[in-house]
Amino acid sequence: MSRNLRIAGAQLGPIQRGADRAETLARLIALLEAAAAEGAELVVFPELALTTFFPRWWMDAADPELAGYFETAMPNPSVQPLFDRARALQIGFYLGYAERTPQGQHFNTAITVGPDGSILGKYRKVHLPGSREYRPAQQYQQLEKRYFEYGDMGFKAFRGPKVWNAPVLGMLVCNDRRWPEAWRVLGLQGVELMLIGYNSAAYDPNGGPAEDLALRTFHSTMVVQANAYMNATWAVSVAKAGVEDGAGLIGGSCIVDPNGKVVAQATTLGDELILADADLALCQQGKQKMFNFAAHRRPQWYKPIVEQVGAVAPD
Repeated sequence: MSRNLRIAGAQLGPIQRGADRAETLARLIALLEAAAAEGAELVVFPELALTTFFPRWWMDAADPELAGYFETAMPNPSVQPLFDRARALQIGFYLGYAERTPQGQHFNTAITVGPDGSILGKYRKVHLPGSREYRPAQQYQQLEKRYFEYGDMGFKAFRGPKVWNAPVLGMLVCNDRRWPEAWRVLGLQGVELMLIGYNSAAYDPNGGPAEDLALRTFHSTMVVQANAYMNATWAVSVAKAGVEDGAGLIGGSCIVDPNGKVVAQATTLGDELILADADLALCQQGKQKMFNFAAHRRPQWYKPIVEQVGAVAPD
């Protein structure tokens, strides 16, 4: 029996450093409305969807500009119009943002909001790329390790509402999508739909020109295809793209089915909507056969995955 959910990826073009928050929110709401007009029930926005990718800039911890990039509550007055419009349209959404907790912790965070406006799930990015230190030889930095703490909520799946046919949902943020361990932990909870937002450089800011936009876009799509297949899940992976603050970001937002096939993909580096009808029942083919974990996994041989960090070559 089919279990259908119409899903949308709302790719964003660049958000410049001096962008007005109200204008940025208007772009998100326009994409939300366009998705609702196409019958979508759930929209995925990118990582750090409310601001520029500020970790490319070195800032002092006391700089008021830095503090302005973080949300102290969700929702809050500046983003409430998005929540209000979504509730009026009875459409849910995934939103990535920079979080500052009441205890003063800083996380790269995403939430999934139901069609009634309630927060269904929350996730804090675990795999932080880049460095803590300023690298003077680089025009643009990757300072997520300086501005964020490692996520402390683990990889927790959760149920969507019955109106969505109660999918098992999982969330990742950007670099997490490249790590199969994250997918597998969610796969072991029966995930049926993975929601992912990202901001990925069009070149490697820490590795020079060896990786260009085309290769990095290929990598971005490939990891979603491979991991969706190996965990028999749908996946929606959505970018902030284009030239932001003079630095390139890849696009390539995509929706992938449980066989690893791309069923929709963005073709621009700007604001763009992609859509697909996800039959959650298609997950069962993989979950009951090739990736029937109960029948085929042998965890006694997987200990190095959780006990070891760096690679150790044999003598």
